[in-house]
Amino acid sequence: MSETQIPLPRQVADAYVDELIALDPVTGTYLGVKESSSKLPDTSPAGQEALAQLLRATLAKLDEAERQPGADSDIERRCGRLLRERLTAELAVHEADEGLRAVGNMATPPHSVREVFTITPNQTDEDWAAIAERLRAVPAAFAGYRESLALGLERKLYAAPRPTATFLAQLTEWADTDGNGRGWFEDFAAAGPESLRAELDEAARVATGAVVELRDWMRDVYAPTIEGAPNTVGRERYARWARYFNGTDLDLDEAYAYGWSEYHRLLAEMKQEAEKILPGAETPWVALAHLDEHGKHIDGVDEVRDWLQGLMDQAIDSLDGTHFELAERVRKVESCIAPPGGAAAPYYTAPSPDFSRPGRTWLPTMGQTRFPVYDLVSTWYHEGVPGHHLQLAQWAHVADNLSRYQASVGGVSANAEGWALYAERLMDELGFLTDPEQRLGYLDAQMMRAARVIVDIGMHLELEIPADSPFHPGERWTPELAQEFFGAHSSRPADFVESELTRYLTIPGQAIGYKLGERAWLLGREKARERHGDAFDLKAWHMAALSQGSLGLDDLVDELARL
Repeated sequence: MSETQIPLPRQVADAYVDELIALDPVTGTYLGVKESSSKLPDTSPAGQEALAQLLRATLAKLDEAERQPGADSDIERRCGRLLRERLTAELAVHEADEGLRAVGNMATPPHSVREVFTITPNQTDEDWAAIAERLRAVPAAFAGYRESLALGLERKLYAAPRPTATFLAQLTEWADTDGNGRGWFEDFAAAGPESLRAELDEAARVATGAVVELRDWMRDVYAPTIEGAPNTVGRERYARWARYFNGTDLDLDEAYAYGWSEYHRLLAEMKQEAEKILPGAETPWVALAHLDEHGKHIDGVDEVRDWLQGLMDQAIDSLDGTHFELAERVRKVESCIAPPGGAAAPYYTAPSPDFSRPGRTWLPTMGQTRFPVYDLVSTWYHEGVPGHHLQLAQWAHVADNLSRYQASVGGVSANAEGWALYAERLMDELGFLTDPEQRLGYLDAQMMRAARVIVDIGMHLELEIPADSPFHPGERWTPELAQEFFGAHSSRPADFVESELTRYLTIPGQAIGYKLGERAWLLGREKARERHGDAFDLKAWHMAALSQGSLGLDDLVDELARL
């Protein structure tokens, strides 16, 4: 591109990624940038403002780029559409000072700092030397975060007390994972080479010291100051976060009503399936509790990891060539056990752009060694194949036809989570869930996502529970009622339910994206099917849909219908 040539949207997007990596080395590590391995981001108010300035500058460049010849092609249009929506939503969150009260049981700067070590390259002495430098950077990252929270206190921008208490407990575990004074960073560094043992041990002790310092400040200063603050965010803040996670301005009352309609549909199906397992069971969850004791299960942590790997390998072999067309490098996915001290829900990490680090699913064991199968099968269809892995790995595979931004940092949560929930439903549609245990587990997982829509919107907006609800009709939602409802309509253990509700208080508007995203994917598929009639090819549609990068939900339906 000549000095006078104005870039097109994809070039603007990729330039943004380069500048973002310079400000945020955690993102750089996820994108496989080796130079990022030794650094951590500036989490202070100044660091947050630097990111906001990048957002504003990029939006100005996009304005110009979209006026250029060629900007209306499909690939440029989709990229520009995503970039504008994402940066606008991110800027709205920043300008509301949400980064000054980012406290919770997940998705905070300290969580990001800790988790990035699990994907930092660690194969060579050079890799471990970079890790040692990154460990030494932990105190500055945690100090910047504390500076941001202190400014939030000064401005009376308080985090919710319940997530704060959970975060305090997590910091205590990170500081002393075994009860003998050895922290998570020291456990992590123990896997390094003996040639760097002294350097790694000292750097890990420094990092653990930063954890202790943050924990003590949170306990002695932050938590007492916010005591009595509300745990919910209200309609205005919720709408802002819902836009951020869903990529569209939602009609929250309509979404709440949709959650209830899905609740009633799924409950009826669950009752039918439960009758096959435990005839006469009072509720489907009584049947699921029966499965906890008497159903198929896997014993052992290593054994369940290997079993989940086999489940994903089997799904790839069955789906490739029939309902998907997968490149060889997309076929590789690894099953892993999550490090302790995090949230209770399984998760997925995408491959690096060059696939040197494969996509990985992560199972938090929460101290368990016995794992019922019924709640794992559809979950790994969601996290692994054909869920998150097929989508995010395909984005990486076709990155040259998209933009680096679309294939990586430009993701919309509800798009990805909606695809993963669509993937669970697809496996049911294709006949992979005929076993009554596994199908009841799938329906229970679907019910959990419907319950998320109900309680996440309901408690943050303090909405009324409908008159036809079997649960507290006519009352208004509170976090306490939400936890009771969720626990009564889920097979998950009490610690998982508590972690989930804390998650919804931590990141409002995110949990609704699973069901609302699935609805968008199904609607887009139906519109494409109507458009093509008998010529509709599901395999071709899947691959085209997975190769267009991320989009907000309204844009997603529009683009899927065009395929």
